[in-house]
Amino acid sequence: MNEIFSFFWQKKKFWLMPVLVILIIIGFLGIVAASSALSPFIYPLF
Repeated sequence: MNEIFSFFWQKKKFWLMPVLVILIIIGFLGIVAASSALSPFIYPLF
């Protein structure tokens, strides 16, 4: 994770930060959807 942030800082690719945050949120939702009782309500979002 530290390598990603150092890449952003060195290459001045700050516009990629929102993309990374959105990907992390989607991944978190996928993990939560697979292991919770709320999965029938979360699956239609994908």
